[in-house]
Amino acid sequence: MTSDTEHGNRPLRADAERNRGRIVEAAREVFAAHGLAASLDDVARTAGVGIGTLYRRFPTKEALLSAVFDQVVVEITDEVDRHAANQDPWAGLVALITDVLQRQSGDRGVFEICTKADFGHLERISAHYVPAVEALITRAKAAGQVRADVTGTDIGPVIVMLSAVGDATRAADPQLWRRYLALVLDGIRAPGVSPLHPNRVSHTELMAAISSSRV
Repeated sequence: MTSDTEHGNRPLRADAERNRGRIVEAAREVFAAHGLAASLDDVARTAGVGIGTLYRRFPTKEALLSAVFDQVVVEITDEVDRHAANQDPWAGLVALITDVLQRQSGDRGVFEICTKADFGHLERISAHYVPAVEALITRAKAAGQVRADVTGTDIGPVIVMLSAVGDATRAADPQLWRRYLALVLDGIRAPGVSPLHPNRVSHTELMAAISSSRV
């Protein structure tokens, strides 16, 4: 992550840096509650700064969203790496899926950032997510915890489907996605009953298909 600077590449003054931090934190709070359609006036008011100060730090809404997303990427990749290191691969896999879904279900802005907008950083998540999930699935299979016909590319669609459930039922029951996660996890666990349709799609192809369907 690059540090913010004033024009001419001079480092931000301490008060300017504090304002920037307050604006980003306020943006996360406002977008979490209201989604990306929330106004920058709401962000400035929550941050306790004037709208002119906000625009000096972030000339466009896209610039502010990018700064917010940059924080989200770091947090998600840290979580993915931590779960990938779990000595129990099934526990690591379940925790990874649950944490991603919990983050998206509790934060409308993160849900929309991760599913409806592309700020050029999704490859940063994939660089951690793909090897982590593949390794967890491989280890879980070897331990007899996951059915033999499950692949790493199956986990992305599971997260996408349950994220959609969480978003649709957010007002009625913000935790309802957990019910369907339990049902899905039972389907992933060994030994499995019904045969699965063959999986012929790579991670890259899958993410491209999902992204294009949301344009």
